[in-house]
Amino acid sequence: MALENTADSSSAKKPEKEKTDWVGEFKSIFLLLLAVLAFHSLVAKPFYIPSVSMMPGLLVGDRLIVSKYAYGWSWVSPTFHIFPRMEGRLFGSLPERGDIVILTPKDQSSDYIKRVIGLPGDTIELRGGQVFLNGVGVQQEVRPDIAIPVDANSPCGPLEFAGARGTDASGNAICSLPIVRETLPNGVTYDVIDLGPNMSDDVAPVIIPENHVYLLGDNRDQSADSRVASPLGLDGSIPWENIGGRAEFITFSLDGTTSINPLSWFGAFRSDRAGTSLRPDKVEPPK
Repeated sequence: MALENTADSSSAKKPEKEKTDWVGEFKSIFLLLLAVLAFHSLVAKPFYIPSVSMMPGLLVGDRLIVSKYAYGWSWVSPTFHIFPRMEGRLFGSLPERGDIVILTPKDQSSDYIKRVIGLPGDTIELRGGQVFLNGVGVQQEVRPDIAIPVDANSPCGPLEFAGARGTDASGNAICSLPIVRETLPNGVTYDVIDLGPNMSDDVAPVIIPENHVYLLGDNRDQSADSRVASPLGLDGSIPWENIGGRAEFITFSLDGTTSINPLSWFGAFRSDRAGTSLRPDKVEPPK
């Protein structure tokens, strides 16, 4: 009887390993990348602040979220500008005065971030640094200087902010900058930096064309905006189809001290900036 049961599981064939379906794997990865690109192009995408042009509200090193659907979609909406330049928007709407927007200049492919000041049909001019809309000066209020902590991303260098570097009561290095609070006709209010007389403080009256907007940086003396000629500036008002989205809030901010060591990342976070809304405050409109 024992001899009849010698053919047991030890002589059975081992099951073959299933072969990897590489075509299916690559298809899944492709569909995932396609979904991410679609989200970035149609819904929202991250944005990095590389310059001082929107100080004091935005600092170099800030990371923020831009909503792509706020004004509808145009040729600049995709994450990569693959479509030819064309006029108009799909389900489009104009920004409101005071909105912070991402845009692509007329003859460039890089993105800028500025604040919408003038709308179609407005006559805009600047006199001595003050904005005038349709002949009426935008309300200004001189505020106390702002003290911005000095770090690697905000060094407060002499070329940008000569004489502004100092220390606070605790001995920490700060950048002390003069602030003017502007209030637009719709009640939107925000702070700008005004360092004094500058060659871009005076702009002759300009009528903003249909479906165009006029944009300024909050750091008025160091912003390549609608006042500044191309190739560095926006060279006047910008077609609304060049606007890629609206800045919503800061996700996190880094002080510029990160390295390849992941442990350095934690110490580089500016903890007080995460979650800061970029939608402008509103007060009762000026009379």
